[in-house]
Amino acid sequence: MDQFSGKVAVVTGSASGIGKALATQCLSEGMHVVLADVESAALEATAAEFRQAGHNDVLAVQTDVAQLEALEHLKARALETFGAVHLLFNNAGVGGSGNAWRGSINDWSWTIGVNLYSVIHGLRVFVPQMIEQNESCHIVNTASVAGLLGGVTNAPYSVTKHGVVALTEQLYRDLGNEGIEHIGCSVLCPGLINTNIMSSDRNRPTDLQDAPVSLTPEQEEGRALFQAMLEEGMAPARVAEIVFSAVRKNQLYILTHTDFNDRIVARANEITTGTNPAIGGII
Repeated sequence: MDQFSGKVAVVTGSASGIGKALATQCLSEGMHVVLADVESAALEATAAEFRQAGHNDVLAVQTDVAQLEALEHLKARALETFGAVHLLFNNAGVGGSGNAWRGSINDWSWTIGVNLYSVIHGLRVFVPQMIEQNESCHIVNTASVAGLLGGVTNAPYSVTKHGVVALTEQLYRDLGNEGIEHIGCSVLCPGLINTNIMSSDRNRPTDLQDAPVSLTPEQEEGRALFQAMLEEGMAPARVAEIVFSAVRKNQLYILTHTDFNDRIVARANEITTGTNPAIGGII
């Protein structure tokens, strides 16, 4: 897909961070944009900001992407307002928490729901619509460089991001095997980006919340270090530029940083040679 003006984009998690930057880029390309986010106040503020800047071709739809019915409602609103969907960003995500055995079932349910089931729902809802439209379309699923490395963050986050990479690779092959040439797809694997993902607990549903847990001094130090790394990370606007360049080239894998390439290659070598990896910490 290399023509965007007048086309329609749906962006989940679009009230802040990478999602907001992607929506901004869509508008700059002349697209109509459907903004979707679970955080209603931030969503409306973002929509108002875009309209105030002269962008009136936006629709804001509060959406809990973990729920299939919410994605179906999002599609219905998009079609009712704009008549089609050409570019889908399954971008919404949360940070997750817990290791392989200490993470609570609520941690797992919340993170899998938002990070992985949202993409599954998005594909099941929007791909048939794109097939029916028979126009040039593209889907970008947001994973993470953590989805290409082994166990570098917390367990739920790492598992879901590996899942999004695998799902997008499967989508690419399924589209090709069925001869569907007018739909392209990409998996976005960003490195350290200056977003507020560390505070994503603010949007955790009440029924999936746990009692507060006191962190050890080491855990507090680790969180502070990672937060500082994010604040020094790439600006979301730069990520959006990289994404649109890749979409124009129908590029499956989109990485924002070259810093992790050696570690990605090392992991592949460890897998193929049966070598146990070194124990690492955060990205």
